[in-house]
Amino acid sequence: MGYVIFAIIIIVILGSCVRIVPQAHAYVIESLGAYRGTWSVGIHFLIPVIDRVAKNVVLKEQVVDFAPQPVITKDNVTMRIDTVVFYQITDPKLFAYGVENPIMAIENLTATTLRNIIGDLELDETLTSREIINTKMRVQLDSATDPWGIKVNRVELKNIIPPAAIQDAMEKQMKAERERREAILIAEGEKKSTILIAEGKKQSAILDAEAEKEAAILRAEAKKEATIREAEGQAEAILAVQRANAEGIKLINESNPTEAVLQLKSLEAFKEAANGNANKIIIPSDLQGIAGLTTSIAEIAKRK
Repeated sequence: MGYVIFAIIIIVILGSCVRIVPQAHAYVIESLGAYRGTWSVGIHFLIPVIDRVAKNVVLKEQVVDFAPQPVITKDNVTMRIDTVVFYQITDPKLFAYGVENPIMAIENLTATTLRNIIGDLELDETLTSREIINTKMRVQLDSATDPWGIKVNRVELKNIIPPAAIQDAMEKQMKAERERREAILIAEGEKKSTILIAEGKKQSAILDAEAEKEAAILRAEAKKEATIREAEGQAEAILAVQRANAEGIKLINESNPTEAVLQLKSLEAFKEAANGNANKIIIPSDLQGIAGLTTSIAEIAKRK
């Protein structure tokens, strides 16, 4: 029975000496109160009574959100700024023995660094220079935390809270700026509208002038075409009359008219010439020569 109890005690002691370090962790080991080493991922064995795990260090990147800190700008405006720090432990030994309460040390260091940076900036610069402030803080914090085995990867200004009076003034300024932009947009819209209306009237006048010009051209062309057709009609009429006269003379010549018929035709031609516009008519002494002068009288009447 005693052997069984002794075996159980040995198993318990051996089990308590076995340590398994999980991923992204590191164990700081002390031997008789002195630093012995750092265990990484895997299974390890402690020497009973002599060795102990002094600190379990998390190697993953961690985030800490600090409460708002009061700061004063270069133009004596007091505001409150809270920061978010992203850090990672790179040396478990330095983290374990470098500083007491590292998180509090980072918080205080962040507050003092922020005051120093904001103290060199005015209010407007502080509100518009977040990226510059973040970069400066990260560089200074990373340099200051190196002896503690901590690497600062990123620093962000979460909120910048100016005083209530400044917030009211900023809101009024923003409202005035919005109203100014609205007035500018309205004026620009009216200007564009006026320009568009004027351009529309201009285009309309141009189109009306072009339409009137084209109408005048069409009227002139139509008038010209009508004149040409009228002239062609008159020419055709004259040609038809000449052809008719020629045909009449031809028929008379072909019919071998008698002397009485020729005298009768001469009298008819004389009558027509007398009824025309001729101012002067030459009457031959021999009426029998009228037939020979019929053509001359008709031509004189036409020229007149």
